[in-house]
Formats: sequence, C-alpha cells, structure tokens
Amino acid sequence: MKKESENQENTPDSLTGEKISLLPILAVNFISTLGFSIVLPFLVFLVSRLGGNAFIYGLASSMYPAFQLIGAPILGRWSDTYGRKKILFLSQLGTLLSWIIFLGALFLPVVSLFKIDSGILGTFTVTLPLAVLFFARALDGLTGGNVSVANAYLADITAERDRSRNFGKMSISENLGFIVGPALAGILSVTAYGDVAPVLGAIVISLIGTLLIMFYVPESKECALEGPEEAENVRKIFGYEIRECRTTTEIKKPEFIEILRLPYIPYMLCLYFLIDLGYNVFYTAFPLHAISALNWSIAKMGVYFTVLSGLLIIVQSTVLPRVSRKHSDATLIIFGSLILGTNFLLLIPGNLSLTYLAAGFFALGDGLMWPSFLSLLSKVAGRKYQGTIQGVASSFGGLASITGLILGGLLYETLSGTSFLIAGLVIYTVFLLNFRLRRFEEQRILKNR
Repeated sequence: MKKESENQENTPDSLTGEKISLLPILAVNFISTLGFSIVLPFLVFLVSRLGGNAFIYGLASSMYPAFQLIGAPILGRWSDTYGRKKILFLSQLGTLLSWIIFLGALFLPVVSLFKIDSGILGTFTVTLPLAVLFFARALDGLTGGNVSVANAYLADITAERDRSRNFGKMSISENLGFIVGPALAGILSVTAYGDVAPVLGAIVISLIGTLLIMFYVPESKECALEGPEEAENVRKIFGYEIRECRTTTEIKKPEFIEILRLPYIPYMLCLYFLIDLGYNVFYTAFPLHAISALNWSIAKMGVYFTVLSGLLIIVQSTVLPRVSRKHSDATLIIFGSLILGTNFLLLIPGNLSLTYLAAGFFALGDGLMWPSFLSLLSKVAGRKYQGTIQGVASSFGGLASITGLILGGLLYETLSGTSFLIAGLVIYTVFLLNFRLRRFEEQRILKNR
C-alpha cells in the first residue's frame, strides 16, 4: 500500500489538478513570450545606433540569461515557500519595470561614457542610453523566474498522466508568442513613433500579464513545504478550489546542496544544460548562416522562423497528445532527441530544400522531446521541491544560453556551416544519455507501488 504522502504527490488532481483551468497560466506564458519577442527584431539596430557593435549586441543578449542564473533559483525556492502566485506576480512586475526603464533609455541623450578600439572585440562606444539598456535587461533577468515558476505551477495543478501533454500546451503558448511578437513589432515600428512603439507595446503587454496574474491566476501550491490539511470550508476563487493549509510550523527553505542530493536531479540538470547548449549554438549560428550561405534577408529569415514555430505548434497540439498516451516520457525524449540532432546535420550543406526539411525535423524532435523532458523533470522533482528545482534548472539553462550564444558565433566564424555538426553532436550525446531515463521511470514506479 502506498504511503499517504506518496499518493498525494502522484495524484495532484485529487488536490487541485483538473479543478484549476490551464487557461490563465497559458495566457501568462504567452504574454511573457510576446512581451519579450516584440523587441527582438529591432534590438540589434537599436544597439548599433546607440554606439554598440556585434559584440555589444551579443553581450546585451546575454544579460538576461546571465542574471537569470542568480534570480531563477531564488524565485523558484521562494515559490516553494511563499506560493507560486506571489512569485509569478513579483517576476512579472520586474519585467514591467524593466521595460519602463528600457523606454526611458530611448529618450536619454547619447552621451559617450567610454570607447573601445580592439582587434578582437572591434570598435564600439558605450553610451549612457546603452548602459541603461544593459541595466534594464539585467533587471528583467534577475526577476525572470516566469518560466520556472510557471512550470512549477503547471506541475502543481496537473496529474502525472497529463503532464507531457500540458507541458506541450505551454510550449504552444510560447511559440504563439514568438510568432505574434515579431509580426506585431513590424507593424508598430513603421508607425510615426518608430522604435518607441514596440517598447510601448511591450509595456502594455507586460501590464496585462501583471493584472492577469493578480486577478485571474489562483494560488496552486496549497502549503509551503507542508502537506495539505483538510478544511471544512473550501475557498472558491474565480471558480477554482484551493484548500487551506497549516501555518503553525516554521517554513524551512530548501538549500541548493540539498537539491543536488535528491535522486536523479543532478543527472537531469546536466541533460538540461546540454539540450539548451545545443539550442543556443543553433540560434546564434543560424542567422549568420542564413545571411552568408543562403543570402536571406531579414524578411526571409522571419518567414523561416514563422514556419518553424507553426510546425512546432502542429506537433505539440496534434502529435504529442496522441503519442503521450501510448508512450512514456523517456521514450519520447529518446526519440525526439534523435530527430532533433538530425535536424542540425541537414543544415550543414546550406541547401534551401534541406534547410526547410530541417525545420520539420526540428519541430518533430523538439515538439516531442522538450515537453516530455519537462514533464519527467517535474515528476522526479516531486511536490515538495518543485519550484526550487525548476528554478535551478532555469539557471542551468541560463548558463547554457550564455555559453551557447558566445560559442555559436565563434564556431561559425571558424567553421561556417560545419558548426551545426557541433550542435548535432551535443544533441546526439543527449540522445545516448537519455537511455538512462528509462531506469529513472522504472525506479519511480517501483518506489510508488
């Protein structure tokens, strides 16, 4: 017979599960991605106009993941202690403030702070508005626990049998944000307000996300590191049932070293790092490859990423829900990583047909692997440390982003299209390491019998 605590952990729908709608958290995830992606198309031009060069643009892009390394684990741990909703609200508030500071930078005089003329880094000038932009991106990264806390929230309200499909829905909401954001930026940027319009759009979108969390996202974590206590009266907030909790015991915050001692967690965090490393080498090298090897314009590149995001949505909305009912998370992770690695190899020749074929492989591989990986990570984490582990995982992803963003550019400068072979080898390494995940699933099943 199962222990009561184990039974509760493996059947979250008995507590909150299916009684809480996914729509609010999916909307928050979409809005967060939309607010971020709306500024991406013109950021490189803005940095250049304010005195920066390609190196400064890469550095500006890495500010968010660099500071997310610090902020995500703290926010994840706080969400375990104080509740998901409060930390989601704090994170979204930080994003809103960062865009307001970003907007203010556009109205500052372009005053030179110092100039660098280097054979390695190139020539650039750090100006006052550029420095403020760096600060804004750093603040957004420091409070950027949206994704990790949202993932923990989803794990709280979803039964284990449905997690792969629901994490797929989270990925769909992100991909929709990446489709709508750049398109909206293009429309806003041709208005009389120029660069100011997309930033104003990001502020409005972030404000909507903040209000959505405040009024329409119920708390999902019933107790801070404690089991739920049956209450006679169940509160109903916007139609969602949330149970009362014990508050008499002192709350103990989980330490980082305690997380690394949990079974399977260090191994999965290493996989998380390698997967994100392969992604970011691709995301840095591909635009350079598209310009030099395919002679693409910004418009053609935008079409490609729109097609890629559209294919991802199709896979995650139609294929993933069907196959997740028949196959385990580990099986989908193994198959998906094999397909994803093959996608990178198809990019090496620089052939247009193979490039679009690679988009199909990317969509199928990523669409099956990544939601299933997040699902398995949430199951291994358990209810007690869900937010903390998701936060630590985001930090590993942030470290991989910084490494990949720098490495991708250097590799392409040295190896050109062959740099995709490196990204493919990283994902093929993940493919081989993923076979151990089958044992994780088997051990969890045996433990919970």
